[in-house]
Amino acid sequence: MRKMALSLIPFVALAFAGCNSSSSSSDGAPASASTAGAAKVANEVSGTVTLRAPVQPLSPKASLSIKVVDVSSTADASAPPLALKLITPATQFPLPFTLNFDPTKVKPNDIYVVQAELNDGDRHYVMKIQALVLTNGNKNDGVNIELSSEPTAGEKVLAAFTDVQKQLGAMKVKSGTKLDKDVSRSWQVFRQDNDLKFIRELVDYGAKGFTSTDYAYKNGKPWVIVQQTKPNQGAKPTAIDRAGWDDNGNLVLKQHEVNGNVQPLDDSAASSLRKQATDVQALATGSK
Repeated sequence: MRKMALSLIPFVALAFAGCNSSSSSSDGAPASASTAGAAKVANEVSGTVTLRAPVQPLSPKASLSIKVVDVSSTADASAPPLALKLITPATQFPLPFTLNFDPTKVKPNDIYVVQAELNDGDRHYVMKIQALVLTNGNKNDGVNIELSSEPTAGEKVLAAFTDVQKQLGAMKVKSGTKLDKDVSRSWQVFRQDNDLKFIRELVDYGAKGFTSTDYAYKNGKPWVIVQQTKPNQGAKPTAIDRAGWDDNGNLVLKQHEVNGNVQPLDDSAASSLRKQATDVQALATGSK
């Protein structure tokens, strides 16, 4: 009997070994099943960038920045993006993209988005809707990015100027004229709450042409100027110059338009318009 008991020991040891090899993982599932069910983390995000109409012609300096970033509340704001790509020049849209990264750096419980921005001089195109990727069941391919143009600083100033024009009928107005040897000019001064807001000036240079100029003022200083140059008062403009300054005195609106074609206005031409605004202000209001 003793000999038989000793002979059973190797079989018992094997049985225990078999039990240990099929032990459960920490979450209660078999280790082999847990490994097989682990989600595979992507190592790239791909899609297409489009521009929302209307689209201004893009210059060779247009640059597209596109990246994948962690926007979780616990994410380190100073950490570099998971992936980043710069495309210059970016002039042909729709534009496909692929962003590669190290999948081991993806945190399954964090929130990741694609961020894109197109810059072309003063004009910026930005995303209005976030593109979620990587985690929480969001897709990683076929991601559609739509960029919309933001108004430039010059366009914002011009829009504000147009709003002031629409309010002229509610302002107090005072008229004046001046006749020189070869030049005839007239003007209207518009005030609101006794503050100078606007001066409209018509200048007839005889055979040399005619100008119609709207000057808007802010805090007593020239703010936005729009000048139309014509062969005579009844003719269509041959050119329209627009200049405007922000609250810090920076020239942000600078347009020279001929036959619908808009080009940048020279700084010297903008300075000349600003001087005209100061001169007509002194003439029309008696200020110095």
